Amino acid sequence: MGVAFKTDLNEKLSLGISLDPSFGADIAYPAGTGFPIQGSTATLRGDTIALIGRYEFGGGFSALAGGRSVGVGGGVSLSRNMVIPGLGLVSVNGYKANFKTDRDLGYVVGVAYEKPEIALRVGLTYATETKHDLLTTGYFLNPLTGLPVAFATPTSVELPKSVTFDFQSGVAANTLVFGSIRWMDWTATRLIAPNAGPANPLVDYDNDVVTYTLGVGRKFNEQWSGAVSVSYEDSNGLLASNLSPTDGLASLQVGGSYTKDNMKISGGVRYAHIGHATTLGGGANFDGNSAVALGVKIGFSF
Repeated sequence: MGVAFKTDLNEKLSLGISLDPSFGADIAYPAGTGFPIQGSTATLRGDTIALIGRYEFGGGFSALAGGRSVGVGGGVSLSRNMVIPGLGLVSVNGYKANFKTDRDLGYVVGVAYEKPEIALRVGLTYATETKHDLLTTGYFLNPLTGLPVAFATPTSVELPKSVTFDFQSGVAANTLVFGSIRWMDWTATRLIAPNAGPANPLVDYDNDVVTYTLGVGRKFNEQWSGAVSVSYEDSNGLLASNLSPTDGLASLQVGGSYTKDNMKISGGVRYAHIGHATTLGGGANFDGNSAVALGVKIGFSF
């Protein structure tokens, strides 16, 4: 769920504020499958609150700048195989940790050029990284006694900076092409859970990620518009971390919008083929994977 508000302060200056879920991971290794960390689960959630101003210089040129508050937190529960008298080798919940949400401030800057008569717009935006110290509480089983040992310690993690180039241009009456190229510094992001042993690192990337998107939009009449686009991320063929067991991406998005008076409703569906990967600590292989996402947005102008 997200929400945004934008207003024009005068003819040259506008201001916007938004709240959106910007980062996340949610994974469960099913019990009874024989995976090295079968029965383990993990979640990670992040959100961004941004306040951004935009100034139009004239001649189609503008600049934007603002601040953003990024929060991240989550939890992990890890199972391990243990020999229990009378039961043999069983999988037990041997580790649990809660990462208390921590927020950090960053900033966003960008420039853009627009030519409305041909629906042309190009923009370049830079967002800084944020650094977090997550208070981590939980327990692990002592490998010698099998008894739980409690811990409370900070865990450091950095969320990546990014550079985004986006563009759109009319190519025929009521038709435009659009796209973007986004680079994210994921190699800076590494999450090590305290005392988690071979399950670490929970999050780790050997390569930065560049996402390419290209699409076509069409206005059918004053009320209805539609668009179709494709996105691509290259794979690197290296081992993946346990909380992000993917390598590469190819997706197809189809969407449409309906406008009436001051209301606009937009919706779409996205099918993604998620690149296969083998994880670092668990050694689990993820292959033949896909995802379907649905989205809807309602906007009002006044």
